[in-house]
Amino acid sequence: MSNSCKDGESKSNDDGLSDVNDKLHNMSTADDILSICANCGKEGNDINNICNKCKMAKYCNAACKKKHRKKHKKQCEEHVRIAAERAAELHEIELFKQPPPKEDCPICFLRIPTLDGGFLHMACCGKVICSGCIHAPVFDNQGNKVDEEKCPFCRTPRPTSIEEMIKRYKKRVDVDDPIAIHNIGCHYNDGEYGFPRDYDKALEFYHRASELGYAKAYCNIGWAHDNGIGVERDKKKAKHCYELAAMKGDVTARHNLGLGEQMVGNINRALKHHMIAISSGFAESLEEIKELYTDGEATKDDYSKALQSYQEYLGEIKSKQRDQAAAFSEQYRYY
Repeated sequence: MSNSCKDGESKSNDDGLSDVNDKLHNMSTADDILSICANCGKEGNDINNICNKCKMAKYCNAACKKKHRKKHKKQCEEHVRIAAERAAELHEIELFKQPPPKEDCPICFLRIPTLDGGFLHMACCGKVICSGCIHAPVFDNQGNKVDEEKCPFCRTPRPTSIEEMIKRYKKRVDVDDPIAIHNIGCHYNDGEYGFPRDYDKALEFYHRASELGYAKAYCNIGWAHDNGIGVERDKKKAKHCYELAAMKGDVTARHNLGLGEQMVGNINRALKHHMIAISSGFAESLEEIKELYTDGEATKDDYSKALQSYQEYLGEIKSKQRDQAAAFSEQYRYY
């Protein structure tokens, strides 16, 4: 049986709306589509009453919107479903995209290590400097070694007391330095360096740092929700914050996402998270893949790729100067 219509017959007898549908179908631009009432077909710049759910259909007034509601319901649900699927696809793409590596040290120009002992945020100038350059001696303009400890970047003398260090950090907070803001939050969280333990204040600083784009702040907010520290335990919010942190390059959050996927049996997703974390030098994720391989949940190829990725990372961060710093003190261990 043919589905075509005879000449002169309308394709729809739905209250004469076929002409409206045809007109909507044939529009060439989004602006044109938005200027037509989905119910009566009226055109104009004042057609701005939109469907609250799908945001696709537009009406000239509330009466048209109400009249068209039943006819639009199925199409509306389809628009919402497609939009949700597309949003989920885009989220997956962003979530598993390899994040950019940490910036290079401004002195030796080598990649900053991921491990906390491999770098230090300077409260004087706000620069993040690697452990090797922090430990290395500083020389003056004539090449003479400077006995007084100074910042290797801006040459400001190191603080001689905790009070002076905190004073410098507060100055960095005043200029919206996200790392300084985050670190003050950590001091409130731990109740250290003269700060009272105050989880509410800690979260306040974490949120402020996250709004400035600092990945580790998102991770700490996730950790608070994950463990009920200062807030009610909320695994959904924790995962959301971990994902935001991971997409911005925080390896701890990425590792936590991998562990979460392992717990619910999503091994393929867990492997993806751990592989990204390993490429950024997170050795704990390498151990997880090793255990998955031992338990038969990951392949030999998975483990080989993980080892290779970690070796490539080490090749980017290792230096004689950083090794000397690590040998001098455990606090400078960078891998």
